Amino acid sequence: MRILLIEDDTVLGAAVRDQIAGDGHSVDWVTRLDAAADSMAGAAYDLVLLDLMLPDGRGIGFLKALRSRGDVTPMIILTALDQVSDRIEGLNAGADDYLVKPFDLAELSARIGSVARRYTGNPNPIISHGALDIDLASRSIRRDGKPVQLTAREWALFEVLLSRPGQLLSKALLEEKLYAFDAEVESNTIEVHVSRLRKKLGAGVIETERGLGYRLGAP
Repeated sequence: MRILLIEDDTVLGAAVRDQIAGDGHSVDWVTRLDAAADSMAGAAYDLVLLDLMLPDGRGIGFLKALRSRGDVTPMIILTALDQVSDRIEGLNAGADDYLVKPFDLAELSARIGSVARRYTGNPNPIISHGALDIDLASRSIRRDGKPVQLTAREWALFEVLLSRPGQLLSKALLEEKLYAFDAEVESNTIEVHVSRLRKKLGAGVIETERGLGYRLGAP
């Protein structure tokens, strides 16, 4: 997934960025609401992590403005505001989840996965696809009952394809989902990851439309 992190605390922001990047997600990190607005105007994000107290305003207003325009990007609030009234305000404004600082980074990863699954229309973390048994919550796969080890980036790529069954996804879109704005991406990076996934999961798991992109193969 491509995630936008809006957080002005540099220590926490770096920790969150490293955590979700380690999970294989692409993350763009900004510290102000105006920069967040620019980022969202220039890229399609799968999820936003939003602090409420920022140098140029309150995140709750930013969230309300997005929802009023019909923007349904999944949103998780990360804040030190821990009163019940604050949580109610955030959820009523359109947040999908609300996490109070300080929080465990592993819990954040779990909440990101939970919100993402709800938006794909399948909250069940267990998926079967042909010979594959996939546990989205634990980020694990078995092929014919045997565990398969994927790198974080391989998992992230497979997860994007899995979330859009039957859809042809361009190389450019996959790069956008896997890498941040400032990342240097080799021209054949996606091809390399696809090749490795086919070796581990089966040749027919990912189909190629030459010159157009990739899709999840039929079970």
